[in-house]
Amino acid sequence: MQSLREQHPHLDHALRALRRPASWRTDHERVRRWARGILTDPRLVVLDVQTTDLTDPWAVQIGLTDRHGNVLFNEHLNPNARITPAATALHGLTQQQAATVPPFAAFVPRLAQLLFRRRCLTYAAFDRAVLERELHRYFRSSMRARDWLGQCTWVDAMRPYAAWKGLWSARRHSYRYQPLRSSYEAVTNCRLLLTTIEGVR
Repeated sequence: MQSLREQHPHLDHALRALRRPASWRTDHERVRRWARGILTDPRLVVLDVQTTDLTDPWAVQIGLTDRHGNVLFNEHLNPNARITPAATALHGLTQQQAATVPPFAAFVPRLAQLLFRRRCLTYAAFDRAVLERELHRYFRSSMRARDWLGQCTWVDAMRPYAAWKGLWSARRHSYRYQPLRSSYEAVTNCRLLLTTIEGVR
């Protein structure tokens, strides 16, 4: 059921809210509890990756903050691959700039130390998938890449946030994905995600 206090910027959003399943109030409260729990976890870190493209992406920037938004890692990377003009138009990182910085391989030990036994929050599975691709290239082994990623617990905020917003997709029989504001700068995006989750609790 839709709350009378809710305001929606688009008629489509209001209609989706009216189509919510009866379980939405329970789902909404469950997400509140999830947000409170994750934001108080001292092991929490937040990760964002900027890439060469959305198709077959390599990392050009990785940002990592703690649960308070303090920077733990913020590096530009040489992807050893072409950065598409469309990607450069978003994040501003050019091929010439990338050629002057170290590749992902230079940062693997430091990232391993920062992520060890942490709870790593991302928005959607994209960032983790980019890291897995980079690690596969680094180790030349899918198993070693997965083992490296298994050092920490990965948490995707996309589905909980979609449930909290409660805009129902009748076609997909699920809550509709909600885009976050994005600056196309990794550390800023980590902080935006934290702010969003703080608004949930």
